[in-house]
Amino acid sequence: MSYLGTLYTVSAPSGAGKTSLVKALVESTRGIKVSVSHTTRSIRPGEQDGINYHFVNHESFAFMVGEAEFLEHAQVFTNFYGTSKTWVEETLTTGVDVILEIDWQGAEQVRKQIPSAVGVFILPPSRETLLERLTGRGQDGEDVIQKRMAEAKNEISHYVEADYLVINDDFDEALTEFRSIVLARRQTLEKQQQKHQDLLSGLLS
Repeated sequence: MSYLGTLYTVSAPSGAGKTSLVKALVESTRGIKVSVSHTTRSIRPGEQDGINYHFVNHESFAFMVGEAEFLEHAQVFTNFYGTSKTWVEETLTTGVDVILEIDWQGAEQVRKQIPSAVGVFILPPSRETLLERLTGRGQDGEDVIQKRMAEAKNEISHYVEADYLVINDDFDEALTEFRSIVLARRQTLEKQQQKHQDLLSGLLS
Protein backbone atom coordinates (compact mmCIF):
# COMPACT_ATOMS: atom_id res chain seq x y z
CA MET A 1 0.00 0.00 0.00
CA SER A 2 1.26 3.48 -0.89
CA TYR A 3 0.86 6.28 1.67
CA LEU A 4 0.77 10.05 1.16
CA GLY A 5 2.77 10.55 4.36
CA THR A 6 6.11 8.95 5.23
CA LEU A 7 6.71 6.74 8.26
CA TYR A 8 10.03 7.33 10.04
CA THR A 9 11.62 5.05 12.61
CA VAL A 10 14.09 7.04 14.71
CA SER A 11 16.55 5.04 16.78
CA ALA A 12 19.47 5.99 19.01
CA PRO A 13 21.35 4.87 22.11
CA SER A 14 20.24 6.45 25.38
CA GLY A 15 21.94 9.83 25.72
CA ALA A 16 22.29 10.58 21.99
CA GLY A 17 19.61 13.29 22.14
CA LYS A 18 16.93 11.54 20.09
CA THR A 19 13.93 12.79 22.08
CA SER A 20 15.12 16.41 22.05
CA LEU A 21 15.77 16.32 18.30
CA VAL A 22 12.38 14.75 17.54
CA LYS A 23 10.61 17.33 19.72
CA ALA A 24 12.40 20.22 18.01
CA LEU A 25 11.70 18.77 14.56
CA VAL A 26 7.98 18.41 15.20
CA GLU A 27 7.76 21.93 16.65
CA SER A 28 9.53 23.47 13.64
CA THR A 29 8.01 21.43 10.81
CA ARG A 30 4.42 21.27 9.62
CA GLY A 31 2.69 18.01 8.78
CA ILE A 32 4.56 15.62 11.04
CA LYS A 33 3.48 13.85 14.24
CA VAL A 34 5.00 11.50 16.81
CA SER A 35 3.11 8.28 17.40
CA VAL A 36 1.78 7.87 20.95
CA SER A 37 2.49 4.35 22.14
CA HIS A 38 0.27 2.08 24.23
CA THR A 39 1.78 0.90 27.50
CA THR A 40 0.83 -1.19 30.51
CA ARG A 41 3.01 0.78 32.92
CA SER A 42 1.41 3.07 35.49
CA ILE A 43 0.88 6.73 34.67
CA ARG A 44 3.46 9.02 36.29
CA PRO A 45 2.91 12.47 37.83
CA GLY A 46 2.55 15.09 35.12
CA GLU A 47 1.71 12.59 32.38
CA GLN A 48 -1.56 12.60 30.46
CA ASP A 49 -3.35 9.65 28.92
CA GLY A 50 -3.38 10.01 25.15
CA ILE A 51 -0.61 12.61 25.23
CA ASN A 52 2.41 10.83 26.69
CA TYR A 53 1.06 7.30 26.26
CA HIS A 54 -2.19 5.42 25.90
CA PHE A 55 -2.29 3.70 29.29
CA VAL A 56 -3.98 0.28 29.22
CA ASN A 57 -4.03 -2.76 31.47
CA HIS A 58 -2.28 -6.04 30.67
CA GLU A 59 -5.50 -7.72 29.57
CA SER A 60 -6.31 -5.00 27.05
CA PHE A 61 -2.76 -5.04 25.72
CA ALA A 62 -2.78 -8.82 25.30
CA PHE A 63 -6.10 -8.58 23.44
CA MET A 64 -4.62 -5.99 21.06
CA VAL A 65 -1.63 -8.23 20.41
CA GLY A 66 -3.99 -11.12 19.63
CA GLU A 67 -5.92 -8.92 17.20
CA ALA A 68 -2.67 -7.88 15.45
CA GLU A 69 -3.33 -4.22 16.27
CA PHE A 70 0.32 -3.32 16.79
CA LEU A 71 2.93 -2.48 14.16
CA GLU A 72 5.45 -3.46 16.80
CA HIS A 73 5.42 -4.27 20.48
CA ALA A 74 7.98 -5.12 23.12
CA GLN A 75 8.35 -6.02 26.77
CA VAL A 76 10.55 -3.78 28.91
CA PHE A 77 11.05 -5.36 32.33
CA THR A 78 7.48 -6.10 33.55
CA ASN A 79 5.66 -3.70 31.22
CA PHE A 80 4.66 -3.77 27.56
CA TYR A 81 4.79 -1.09 24.88
CA GLY A 82 3.22 -1.07 21.43
CA THR A 83 2.52 1.11 18.37
CA SER A 84 -1.02 1.22 17.01
CA LYS A 85 -1.07 0.02 13.40
CA THR A 86 -4.48 1.60 12.68
CA TRP A 87 -3.50 5.06 13.95
CA VAL A 88 -0.24 5.08 12.00
CA GLU A 89 -1.85 3.96 8.74
CA GLU A 90 -4.80 6.35 9.06
CA THR A 91 -2.45 9.27 9.80
CA LEU A 92 -0.18 8.45 6.85
CA THR A 93 -3.21 8.24 4.56
CA THR A 94 -4.07 11.88 5.37
CA GLY A 95 -0.64 12.97 4.11
CA VAL A 96 0.89 13.55 7.56
CA ASP A 97 4.35 12.12 8.26
CA VAL A 98 4.70 9.94 11.36
CA ILE A 99 7.72 9.43 13.62
CA LEU A 100 8.22 6.34 15.76
CA GLU A 101 10.85 6.75 18.48
CA ILE A 102 11.92 3.15 18.66
CA ASP A 103 14.85 0.80 19.23
CA TRP A 104 16.44 -1.23 16.43
CA GLN A 105 14.31 -4.30 17.18
CA GLY A 106 11.10 -2.30 16.92
CA ALA A 107 12.32 -0.69 13.70
CA GLU A 108 12.93 -4.15 12.28
CA GLN A 109 9.36 -5.20 13.13
CA VAL A 110 7.98 -2.05 11.50
CA ARG A 111 9.92 -2.54 8.26
CA LYS A 112 8.42 -6.01 7.86
CA GLN A 113 4.90 -4.56 7.88
CA ILE A 114 5.59 -1.23 6.16
CA PRO A 115 8.65 -1.69 3.90
CA SER A 116 8.47 1.95 2.79
CA ALA A 117 9.33 3.12 6.33
CA VAL A 118 12.45 5.31 6.44
CA GLY A 119 15.01 4.57 9.13
CA VAL A 120 16.94 7.40 10.81
CA PHE A 121 19.69 6.64 13.32
CA ILE A 122 21.04 9.30 15.68
CA LEU A 123 24.51 8.91 17.17
CA PRO A 124 26.64 10.91 19.62
CA PRO A 125 29.98 12.29 18.33
CA SER A 126 31.99 9.97 20.63
CA ARG A 127 31.77 7.45 23.47
CA GLU A 128 33.20 10.09 25.80
CA THR A 129 30.41 12.51 24.92
CA LEU A 130 27.79 9.82 25.40
CA LEU A 131 29.19 9.00 28.86
CA GLU A 132 29.23 12.71 29.76
CA ARG A 133 25.60 13.11 28.74
CA LEU A 134 24.47 10.06 30.71
CA THR A 135 26.47 11.15 33.76
CA GLY A 136 25.33 14.76 33.45
CA ARG A 137 21.70 13.82 33.98
CA GLY A 138 22.51 13.21 37.64
CA GLN A 139 19.66 10.73 37.91
CA ASP A 140 21.46 7.38 37.84
CA GLY A 141 24.13 5.60 39.84
CA GLU A 142 27.42 4.36 38.40
CA ASP A 143 26.10 0.81 37.94
CA VAL A 144 23.09 2.03 35.94
CA ILE A 145 25.27 4.28 33.76
CA GLN A 146 27.69 1.44 32.97
CA LYS A 147 24.76 -0.81 32.07
CA ARG A 148 23.42 1.87 29.72
CA MET A 149 26.83 2.27 28.11
CA ALA A 150 26.92 -1.48 27.44
CA GLU A 151 23.39 -1.35 26.01
CA ALA A 152 24.38 1.66 23.90
CA LYS A 153 27.18 -0.30 22.24
CA ASN A 154 24.71 -2.99 21.17
CA GLU A 155 22.19 -0.42 19.94
CA ILE A 156 24.85 1.52 18.00
CA SER A 157 25.96 -1.64 16.18
CA HIS A 158 22.64 -1.60 14.32
CA TYR A 159 23.09 1.83 12.72
CA VAL A 160 23.85 0.08 9.40
CA GLU A 161 20.20 -0.98 9.16
CA ALA A 162 19.00 2.63 8.87
CA ASP A 163 18.64 4.73 5.72
CA TYR A 164 20.03 7.94 7.22
CA LEU A 165 22.60 8.71 9.89
CA VAL A 166 22.66 11.94 11.93
CA ILE A 167 25.57 12.72 14.29
CA ASN A 168 24.32 14.87 17.15
CA ASP A 169 27.41 16.90 17.99
CA ASP A 170 26.07 20.44 17.47
CA PHE A 171 22.32 20.32 18.21
CA ASP A 172 21.25 22.99 15.70
CA GLU A 173 23.28 21.40 12.93
CA ALA A 174 21.88 17.95 13.73
CA LEU A 175 18.35 19.36 13.70
CA THR A 176 18.96 20.96 10.29
CA GLU A 177 20.22 17.64 8.91
CA PHE A 178 17.27 15.75 10.43
CA ARG A 179 14.78 18.24 9.03
CA SER A 180 16.42 18.14 5.59
CA ILE A 181 15.78 14.39 5.43
CA VAL A 182 12.05 14.92 6.02
CA LEU A 183 11.75 17.82 3.57
CA ALA A 184 13.70 16.04 0.84
CA ARG A 185 11.56 12.90 1.12
CA ARG A 186 8.48 15.05 0.51
CA GLN A 187 9.89 16.21 -2.83
CA THR A 188 10.40 12.77 -4.38
CA LEU A 189 8.58 12.19 -7.65
CA GLU A 190 6.30 9.58 -6.08
CA LYS A 191 5.19 11.88 -3.24
CA GLN A 192 4.72 14.90 -5.50
CA GLN A 193 2.68 12.87 -7.98
CA GLN A 194 0.44 11.67 -5.16
CA LYS A 195 0.01 15.16 -3.73
CA HIS A 196 -0.44 17.09 -6.99
CA GLN A 197 -2.36 14.72 -9.26
CA ASP A 198 -4.88 17.38 -10.33
CA LEU A 199 -2.19 20.01 -10.93
CA LEU A 200 -0.08 17.68 -13.05
CA SER A 201 -3.08 16.55 -15.08
CA GLY A 202 -4.09 20.17 -15.66
CA LEU A 203 -0.62 21.19 -16.78
CA LEU A 204 -0.56 18.37 -19.32
CA SER A 205 -4.09 18.80 -20.63
